[in-house]
Amino acid sequence: MTPVAQALAACNLGDMDKPLETIIVDSILDAIADQRLRAGTKLGEQALSDLFRCNRAHVRRALATLTAYRVVDHLPNRGAFVATPTPQDARDIFQARRAIERVICRNAVNQATEQDIADLRSHLAQEAAAKGQGNRPAAVRLSRGFHVLLGRVGRNPVLSRYLEELTMQSSLIIGLYASAHGTLCAEDEHARLVDAIEARDPDAAQRLLDEHLRHIEAGIEFGDEAPPTDMLSAVLKRS
Repeated sequence: MTPVAQALAACNLGDMDKPLETIIVDSILDAIADQRLRAGTKLGEQALSDLFRCNRAHVRRALATLTAYRVVDHLPNRGAFVATPTPQDARDIFQARRAIERVICRNAVNQATEQDIADLRSHLAQEAAAKGQGNRPAAVRLSRGFHVLLGRVGRNPVLSRYLEELTMQSSLIIGLYASAHGTLCAEDEHARLVDAIEARDPDAAQRLLDEHLRHIEAGIEFGDEAPPTDMLSAVLKRS
């Protein structure tokens, strides 16, 4: 096995009914979350095409999605690479998230239905299961999914679109720079936020959201980086 098939080898590609582009995107994000795919790693179209046994059009669409969300940098005449966010990038992203998600929280308190609360609690159960199994990629992905779901509950599609982009960039930063063994958030942070929304308490929801995001940001350490992985087949493998 060559060194982007081994980093993706441990990825759970999950629902094979998903569009192939989504599977490629999720596999790359999972490998980043598990700290097997490093900043600066080249994402070669042909290598990914061979790895996922698909044509390059699928790969281009997947890379275009990741580029649009600024998880991948596309350099003219060089190709696509895992983005390398700076400490200032991280600060800017989390500041933007706090501003946007405060409004989303207030909207959610005012507009959440019983079904919305049930959906959020169902998502919490999936997060707890992933953490209990020690599945870091799934935990990071589900943590992002919780905030995306919260954005939908807030029923402002403009803010929801911005949040989707910011959470994907946050997942990149967390995957690259947060401790591989540390807890990214307290077990009950999301649960207490849902409790506040269900209790129709906007002040508590906004406070808990702010504390949650600051806690995540505080766990990010921009120290010495591992060298980029040069070969996709070492970290990505389609099962």
